[in-house]
Amino acid sequence: MILITAPTSTIGSQLVTDLLEAGAPLRLIARRPEQIAPEVRERVDVVVGSHGDAAVIDRALNGVETVFWLSPNLPDSVAVNDSFAGFARPAVEALARHSVERVVGISALGRGTPQAARAGHVTATLALDDLIASSGVAYRALTCPSLMHNLLNHVGAIKQQGAFFMAADADLQVPTVASRDVAAAAARLLLDPSWTGAGEVPCLGPEDLSPNDWARVVSDVLGTEVRYQQVPTAALIERLVGFGYTDAMAQAMADMFDAKNDGLDNAEPRTAASTTPTTFRQWCEDVLEPAVHRVTA
Repeated sequence: MILITAPTSTIGSQLVTDLLEAGAPLRLIARRPEQIAPEVRERVDVVVGSHGDAAVIDRALNGVETVFWLSPNLPDSVAVNDSFAGFARPAVEALARHSVERVVGISALGRGTPQAARAGHVTATLALDDLIASSGVAYRALTCPSLMHNLLNHVGAIKQQGAFFMAADADLQVPTVASRDVAAAAARLLLDPSWTGAGEVPCLGPEDLSPNDWARVVSDVLGTEVRYQQVPTAALIERLVGFGYTDAMAQAMADMFDAKNDGLDNAEPRTAASTTPTTFRQWCEDVLEPAVHRVTA
């Protein structure tokens, strides 16, 4: 039995589809089970609740050999570690109790770099990896740069202003990866009972692109000019606090962008194994363009 946390998330929902196609027995933890498609619900076991709840995770782990772990971003956390290691601690403590064999988690690039010590969400994510590995379970961290999917947060601005706004350096070329490729990598690991120990599996996409490169590709795909504008991290913090982030969580997000702008995501060497197939252009054609067209003026 494979336990999937965050099954309605971008990566989680694609992972569930991949595993069902492979015939794997699944159990899903979901706070909002109504968001699970009916055709999925009839083929899986669903435990209702949060995977950060000790009683819920204890119940969900019964009879489970392998776990997919994805921590949520909790913008109202007092500290960024509360959203990662703090949230996961009840589950980590339950892994040995239930003799779980393997865990696959979504993580970040940058381990061993100077930037990783001051990278907000990334620093907290790497600390979570260490916590899971310390339980003695076999663990693989899928280490990823920013997801192409994050650009969907800007479809309104793309449609209405012909622009998108982030804190990333405009000309810094970095890897970016499609969520469907991360899900596919997770599925391969979850279906493979042969691996042991702890390690990282980088997922780097097929190419390094800057935000200005993204703007040129988006413009070409949409057939209209779209520009990129970098915003200062101070403005990012103000915006996030306006959205309900605590000061600490907003600062952690800004720290992450500062670290990425300082080369955090460029430290991992690209190899054939870490290169995933979906190009940014293909993702724009398949995902972004339909999303932009659905935006009403």
